[in-house]
Amino acid sequence: MILCDTNIFIEIYKGNNIVIEIFKNIGQNNVAISDVTCAELLYGARNKNELSLIRKDINNLLVLPISSPISTQAVKLIEQFSLSHNLNLPDALIASTAMFHDLELYTLNLKDFKFLKNITLYKD
Repeated sequence: MILCDTNIFIEIYKGNNIVIEIFKNIGQNNVAISDVTCAELLYGARNKNELSLIRKDINNLLVLPISSPISTQAVKLIEQFSLSHNLNLPDALIASTAMFHDLELYTLNLKDFKFLKNITLYKD
């Protein structure tokens, strides 16, 4: 199972063939997303039709909720890395989700996560 960052789906929706091919190789049944990614994708919808299409896609994925241990870890990461690495709350929650569930994280924004020791970044 691979946890996908929000930017992966943005690139898929833009038609980025490289990301689409990697996603196909991973396999939709092997993909999970955080509640954060779910919310960010829905928030980014430009109209009701797009919102409906995004919701349909999300319904085909494993959505991992933000539990108390995940939020507690995210707060610790923010305290430790917000000043030094500009770690923001959504990324801290996504990283904590990957850590808690021991999943590799597939992201295109490696700089946002590479300084975290307890996370494994997916390499295609």
